[in-house]
Amino acid sequence: MKLENKVVAVAGLGVTGRAVSDVLLARGAHVLGVDAAAESKNEDLAALLERGLEVTARDFDIAAAREWLTEKAPELVVASPGWRPTTPLLQAARASQIPIWSEAELAWHLRSARGPQWLAVTGTNGKTTVVRLLEAILTAAGRSAQAVGNIGEPLITAALNDDLEFLAVELSSFQLHHTFTMAPLASALLNIAPDHLDWHGSYAKYRAAKAKIFERTRQVCLYNTADFATEEILRAADVAPGARAVGITLAIPTLGTLGIVEGHLYDRAFNPQRRTSAQEIGALGDLVPPASAGTRPEAALRQLPAHLVEDALFAAGLALAAGIEPAEIAAGLRAFSQNPSGRQHRGERVAVHNDVAFVNNSKATNPHAAQAAFSGLPSRSAVWIAGGASKGANLEDLVAQVSPQLRAVVLIGRQRAQLSQILARHAPDLPVIEIDEAQNKGVDQNGARAAAIMDRAVRAAQQLAHPSDTVLLAPACASQDQFDSYVQRGELFSAAAQKLAAEEGGAN
Repeated sequence: MKLENKVVAVAGLGVTGRAVSDVLLARGAHVLGVDAAAESKNEDLAALLERGLEVTARDFDIAAAREWLTEKAPELVVASPGWRPTTPLLQAARASQIPIWSEAELAWHLRSARGPQWLAVTGTNGKTTVVRLLEAILTAAGRSAQAVGNIGEPLITAALNDDLEFLAVELSSFQLHHTFTMAPLASALLNIAPDHLDWHGSYAKYRAAKAKIFERTRQVCLYNTADFATEEILRAADVAPGARAVGITLAIPTLGTLGIVEGHLYDRAFNPQRRTSAQEIGALGDLVPPASAGTRPEAALRQLPAHLVEDALFAAGLALAAGIEPAEIAAGLRAFSQNPSGRQHRGERVAVHNDVAFVNNSKATNPHAAQAAFSGLPSRSAVWIAGGASKGANLEDLVAQVSPQLRAVVLIGRQRAQLSQILARHAPDLPVIEIDEAQNKGVDQNGARAAAIMDRAVRAAQQLAHPSDTVLLAPACASQDQFDSYVQRGELFSAAAQKLAAEEGGAN
């Protein structure tokens, strides 16, 4: 794709936008960055400004956006994931028939024939875990590979690295919305449930964005046999001729699936003898972290969350599609389990105090993920820390499903009142404490206010918990109403739980 002297607008100058601008400038494009908060990113933008990046630091209404587009005449707009389709600039660009691409679409156009193969992953939950597992498997097998998406190096930078053989590409619905020509070697839709409805406008539009993961896939499409919608989406997809469907199940695998038999992972999709037998590709024990070494083996296996096992099967299926030998998969699973970062913020046991476990599932930013977090609890009784920004999701069904497991609830964030009303309907006798942010108005803004909120939530939860209970941070909501990100929210929860245990002589 020729970019020299092409005028390209980059909507958003965060991590993605800066990486996109860097690549465009290197290829001779005239780059117009648009970001109302650009002044706060001056230090990060300095080098790009020296190389010719032109920045517009303002918000637009529709009229101003049309005027700006007419004046600047961009031939392409690259939209950062945070920019909703309803943003005036993007609306005006569509009306003017200016193409709008995601980072992934641009990366696909700019890749070379010698570049890495793409193994693409999406789903409402589990994406980051699957690409990390896949990266671990590919690396253990001696292949040069990198997990990209919401972790590590931006996709566009890695996609242009011809020294890599494979990319494990995590794609959100935001990225897929403006992606049109990507044709990965293999793809996976892990699960799907309503999420980001405020961004997409409806579940149908969210689902349509997720469905793009299968389009033009060249060899293998993986779906979840327990989530019929993933198979339904696959059946409607326009895949490349010869691409085949592979199912993932937590049951005994049937023909064309990967599954579990007596604590071992088995393949009946890639095995040359799949019509008559399955081949072993690993064991559940490969996923047990070193911290469980002192636990009885059967207990450690019981504590493995079902979603982690499912994620491992998806990663194994993608690795098999990439040509990795079955015998090499177990080593990758073990490498992942020995790396603590692989479990951060998703079922991460961060402290134990007075026989109460504190589990960080800050990555549960929607009801579907929160429900999965409850299914993986080692105990049947939990004090739930919940709340935040709901993104338009319906929390009613989640509360109805998990209320039998609840000892008490501690509410934080913007949705406190809504969640309190739902809890009153489904569990009227359940103790509920609301952490009012107004109580922290005197705390400074440099992260201390967020830390104080989480510290109060953790201490309230600990006082409500009984021995053998779990204090579970699984907010079912996004974090940005009170925290910088789900990562900060999880880190503050972990720090508060560990501080509490240390103060009172507990053990981590």
